[in-house]
Amino acid sequence: MPFPIRSLLLSAALLLLSGCAGTYYSTMEKMGVPKRAILVQRVEEARTAQQDARVQFADALQQFLLVAKVPPTQLQDTYKQVRSELADCETRAKEVRSRIAAIDSVASALFAEWGEELAQYSNPTLRERSARQLEATRQRYAELRRTMDQAASRMDPVLATFRDNVLFLKHNLNAQAVATIDDTARSLQADISRLLADMEKSIKQADAFIAAMKTTP
Repeated sequence: MPFPIRSLLLSAALLLLSGCAGTYYSTMEKMGVPKRAILVQRVEEARTAQQDARVQFADALQQFLLVAKVPPTQLQDTYKQVRSELADCETRAKEVRSRIAAIDSVASALFAEWGEELAQYSNPTLRERSARQLEATRQRYAELRRTMDQAASRMDPVLATFRDNVLFLKHNLNAQAVATIDDTARSLQADISRLLADMEKSIKQADAFIAAMKTTP
């Protein structure tokens, strides 16, 4: 995003905290930043959040798999590392959900405004063309949200498994804990593989949505 638009978004962020979303969007419009540009920016931010989460979950898995390979004397340090990875995963997951919610807010406002403004056309040909563009954009957005929601939903069972095993390791820093976690590793690896695949699909969907929004009037 060009620097001036980014600066305007940052300077207006307090409006979102102190007032309603409608006031924020109206103020941004007056600054020359339409809802369309805000939507693109937020999809970009959600895509980045998912990219960061994908890397973090993959790193956490690798750290988790190492537990089965360390001697009992090193389990305390390993537990601390795994606990830190879990905390980072939870932070990344929270960021993803926050970014998705922010997309929904501006998308709803954009589509409502676009639909209302169709009545302002005096040229029926242009009105019909704009209506088709609106419907196509709605459909692209619905598909984007579906893939984002699917990827986000896969984070919950993975995090739950991580939490259980980190807690078990905390209470059992011995060979028994290592054996138990080793039994869990295969299913967790499969769960994370599905999560990473869904995230990759969502990221590609975001790329396609951004490209379409930037190339259509």
